[in-house]
Amino acid sequence: MKLPRRTFLHLAAGGAALPALSRIATAQSYPSRPVRMIVGYPAGNSPDIIARLMSQWLSERLGQQFVVENRPGASSNNATDAVVRATPNGYSLLLVTQTNAMNATFYENLDFNFIRDIASVAGIGAVSFVMVVSPLVPAKTVPEFITYAKANPGKVSFGSSGAGTAPHIFGALFMSMTGVHLVHVPYRGAYMPDLLAGQMQVVFVPIAQSVELVRTGNLRALAVTAAKRLEVMPDVPSMGEFVPGYEAAGWYGIGAPKNTPAAIVDKLNEATNGALADPKLKARLADLGVRPMPMTPAKFGKFIADETEKWARVIRAANIKAE
Repeated sequence: MKLPRRTFLHLAAGGAALPALSRIATAQSYPSRPVRMIVGYPAGNSPDIIARLMSQWLSERLGQQFVVENRPGASSNNATDAVVRATPNGYSLLLVTQTNAMNATFYENLDFNFIRDIASVAGIGAVSFVMVVSPLVPAKTVPEFITYAKANPGKVSFGSSGAGTAPHIFGALFMSMTGVHLVHVPYRGAYMPDLLAGQMQVVFVPIAQSVELVRTGNLRALAVTAAKRLEVMPDVPSMGEFVPGYEAAGWYGIGAPKNTPAAIVDKLNEATNGALADPKLKARLADLGVRPMPMTPAKFGKFIADETEKWARVIRAANIKAE
């Protein structure tokens, strides 16, 4: 049967509109049940703190619970693998950190390619780390710590949340630039109790995880890893004041399985950027030393690719190896 031209054009136009209508319907109905925010670190660690802040805001904004699920281990690769294998429907998200960008170089035999297999959803914020020591350590400045560590080779340990994580890489970078030898102790769980007890001497930790412990005198801050001093810790010098050229920063964001519908990614991106513009949340993030970095999904994807390349150069130049 031959259709009249006008009827044919109307049908063709209607057919072309169906995918767009489908995308709109998908975005409007999402989320219709609780969403998992999977975090590759133990409860109480900085990524967990940020994930819980964002999850609470997204729950209120989108009308469904965003539930934080901690899957520590393997330098957050366990959590990443769980999201890579999840159904791409927006109900399994990943709290992304700079460690994910580092792992691409640090681990040679991962079962996934982070850039290829995780869809970039939204940036959350950039965060500086701080070098903190147990009060039992006699050093009160970075130069004093370097002298102390060189006088006690093989006896000064630094902890991290796993080999290849940012605390490990930032500490290894410090060693390579100062010539000191620190014993790396990777933890699967929380490392703060051992630091507070003096069983470990130093860590390079996100400010969000340590700021209150520093303020109460339970830990001593020697330097922030940013290029300049920070408003949240104005009396703490930058590492570059003692180790020229040292600079290391972390960041947080949200990822999803590849092939997650663009409409869902866009909706999550819009909601996240809305959270970062909220004065109350911005103030809370500032207290934790986090600077909001709202981005489109495309810009966040490019940011991750650039960070992967940057840290690949650092890891190779410093010859940092898996242990």
